[in-house]
Amino acid sequence: MRSTTPFLWGASSAPHQTEGNNVNSDWWAFEGEPRGLERSGDAIDSYHRFEEDMRLLADAGLNAYRFGVEWARIEPVPGHISRAELAHYRRMIDTADSLGLTPVITLHHFSSPRWFAEEGGWLGAQAVDRFTRYVETVTGILGDVPWIATVNEPNMLAMMMTAEREMSRPSDVPQGLAGADNARPKLPAPDPEIGAVLVKAHHAAREVVRANTDAAVGWTIASRALAARPGAEDKLREIEYVWEDLYLEAARGDDFVGVQSYTSDWVGPEGIEPHPPHPDNTMVGKAYRPDALGMAVRHTWDVTGGVPILVTENGIPTTDDNRRIAYTQGALHGLFAAIDDGVDVRGYLHWSALDNFRWGDWKPTFGLISVDRETFERHPKPSLAWLGDVARRGRP
Repeated sequence: MRSTTPFLWGASSAPHQTEGNNVNSDWWAFEGEPRGLERSGDAIDSYHRFEEDMRLLADAGLNAYRFGVEWARIEPVPGHISRAELAHYRRMIDTADSLGLTPVITLHHFSSPRWFAEEGGWLGAQAVDRFTRYVETVTGILGDVPWIATVNEPNMLAMMMTAEREMSRPSDVPQGLAGADNARPKLPAPDPEIGAVLVKAHHAAREVVRANTDAAVGWTIASRALAARPGAEDKLREIEYVWEDLYLEAARGDDFVGVQSYTSDWVGPEGIEPHPPHPDNTMVGKAYRPDALGMAVRHTWDVTGGVPILVTENGIPTTDDNRRIAYTQGALHGLFAAIDDGVDVRGYLHWSALDNFRWGDWKPTFGLISVDRETFERHPKPSLAWLGDVARRGRP
């Protein structure tokens, strides 16, 4: 059945990438030497400036904002719950509501408490119970939130865990996450056994969310929009299962599934082909493929058997804002072609709301808003006003 609620037009962010000084998280401990990652530090100080960020989105004409709650702040040590931090995130929700922005809340966006990592992280004996207890706690402030994503990109999280396990030296750990350029170490396929643990955690969290809130609940999957070279169709299906379909199949009982798409990759007989250097490549060495979003939502729709879709991330790393607009326009045309063909899409949330820290790297700029990292002054880009105009029209 089609939704009668308004289509969501908005932008997304992640707490560790924007808030700053998330000192109790595993990522704070992970940054810096010996891995050669840049530090998040103050990030862009959205912990204190969230109202300004939200107001810029609302004033531009958007009606939704996806942001996360940070487990490491809420539970800095096992069993100790910060009531002040819960109140902080509740203020964020109330602020979004007051500005006419529908809050879309992510419960886990890559970063975890440091103590959780020290227990073995997602492969620790208590991992699912620990996460479920956290979800039980945080849903106490989320009763009226309409959209909740349990885990962001579990397929990429599984890939990171696989990579960390396989690295022989700390200095070999790949810099950044999805979209790392081709000069960096090749990223391994996510181990399905790790994926199975994340599926169990998601299903447990889903039941808690349903018991404690009125929200639509799902999780968000990174789509590679894979396409087969002639003769590589069987290889494509094999790779799709490991990278995406395991997680999409786990979403079949969800209220929605988040699609996160940036580019497309070819699969040949030997596997995923590295993308060659090209003048049109993005800042992270990936192909300029606005058509990937339409491919991603159609694949997601097919594999899940018709679970409603919310585009929770789509964007391009570029310093050329005209190129950002052109990319987004192309992506939206593909998205709405899928909608016209019957795919149930509930909204489009651009990645990202602001230029921000990118998991060990500050260089790639995805934002609709630029930020002076010295003064934290926000500067809306033309792409923000453009997307707001699209939102007012209701389609590209």
